[in-house]
Amino acid sequence: MKVIGVTGTSGVGKTTVCEILNKKFNAYIIDADEVARELSKKGNMYLQVIAEYFGQDILDSDGNLKRKELACIIYNNKEKREALNSITFKFVVEEIKRRIDLAKESKLIVIDAALLFESKLNENCDIVLGIIADETQKVERICTRDNITEEMAKKRIAVQIQEEELLQKADYIIKNKGDIHVLEKDITILYGKISK
Repeated sequence: MKVIGVTGTSGVGKTTVCEILNKKFNAYIIDADEVARELSKKGNMYLQVIAEYFGQDILDSDGNLKRKELACIIYNNKEKREALNSITFKFVVEEIKRRIDLAKESKLIVIDAALLFESKLNENCDIVLGIIADETQKVERICTRDNITEEMAKKRIAVQIQEEELLQKADYIIKNKGDIHVLEKDITILYGKISK
């Protein structure tokens, strides 16, 4: 079993990289955002702790998390962002570790996490793969995907791991230029190196 951590800022194409690893090399994917979404469903302890800290206003009339409102708060307030990260790391990291354990029969496990280093999930990885992309492409992808303004997209990128730090910390770097065939080729070459 080999565990690869895939990280980089929002909009670099981490999900696409993971899809390629799944399709071509049968990787078992653990998406940290997806885990957080599942854990923040109504009735879960993670959501209760978030609501206790941020107040009931971040829940809709049915008791579900208002994601866009929470995102607005945390990307405009460092202290609140750090508080949410602290709550998230506690619940999400525990669940990701549980899933790694359940999938240990898999030859390749991939953790898709923007906050891989911040959450110390990198300590559970054999290899960390950093994904980078041009600023313009990142902003465009985030705006299209999340239906938010360019200003909001830039705020998100600004508070996540910067390229210079990623270049120092990751074992391998892939630049996503937006061409899926080039990206597949780069990942195939890289897999050849790391699967030995």
